[in-house]
Amino acid sequence: MAKRQTAQIANSDLLGGDKLYLQRARLALPYLVRQAKAGQTIYYSDLADEIEIPNPRNLNYVLGSIGNTLIDLSKRTKVDIPPIQCVVINKRQELPGEGIGWFISPTDFSKLNKTQKQKVVAAQLTKIYTFQRWDWVLKQLALEPVLTNLDEELKKAKNFGGGGESELHKKFKEFISKNPNVLGLSNGLENGIQEYKLPSADTVDVLFTDKDLKIGVEVKSSISDTADILRGLFQCVKYKHLIEAEQTVNDELPNSRVILALQGQLPDELTLVKNLLGIEVVDRLKNSR
Repeated sequence: MAKRQTAQIANSDLLGGDKLYLQRARLALPYLVRQAKAGQTIYYSDLADEIEIPNPRNLNYVLGSIGNTLIDLSKRTKVDIPPIQCVVINKRQELPGEGIGWFISPTDFSKLNKTQKQKVVAAQLTKIYTFQRWDWVLKQLALEPVLTNLDEELKKAKNFGGGGESELHKKFKEFISKNPNVLGLSNGLENGIQEYKLPSADTVDVLFTDKDLKIGVEVKSSISDTADILRGLFQCVKYKHLIEAEQTVNDELPNSRVILALQGQLPDELTLVKNLLGIEVVDRLKNSR
């Protein structure tokens, strides 16, 4: 009930409201539009980091006000605008918070089981990803889109010349293969396979198996620069598709995760890319238990 009340109470005056959650809503909506146009969800914690909210829980009123604003805009313009706040999900269930039910479900969303919730949310995400007028929505609300400018780093990533494996990379890869817990994985997993070769002849630095789930890990040591880490993000996209393709050919259900493991810190300018591509990143890892 409290979640529903939060959705009802959240003000929709994004244009002129001066309350903190309304200011944050004006910051957040362009990021949601970016995710919608990319066809990619974003975790509460990642959105909070991008708009510099210390506590992701404070996004409740922010997202509620965005939802109410879009309802008001729909009524005013006669344009059916889907509830873009559905793209923000939690890590535990990979679903939006219970408060989303006020906007998308005629029944009590909180009483649905996980599978039912997933179906309701998936239907909304399809509408969100295929809606063609998100830039128009921003313009109606006097908001600017989020722009990227990574041309130089993309050029460096494309021109990567390769070379032999460094000793730092080799040791970090070995450490990761023996310590899945540092990635938030189960301590009970067997050691990961290093340099797992896929049918495409691409190799994943480390591959863990957790029952029917395959977990690929791309490893970048402390000597990797921004361009090399950017390359790693794109490699994760490739490996996920290749791992699941191999599962499909082996008559297995495609079920995988791919993680980018960094000895250093993810550069701030790559946070946007990580969220756009939906890549799991675990950074600031040390070669010690």
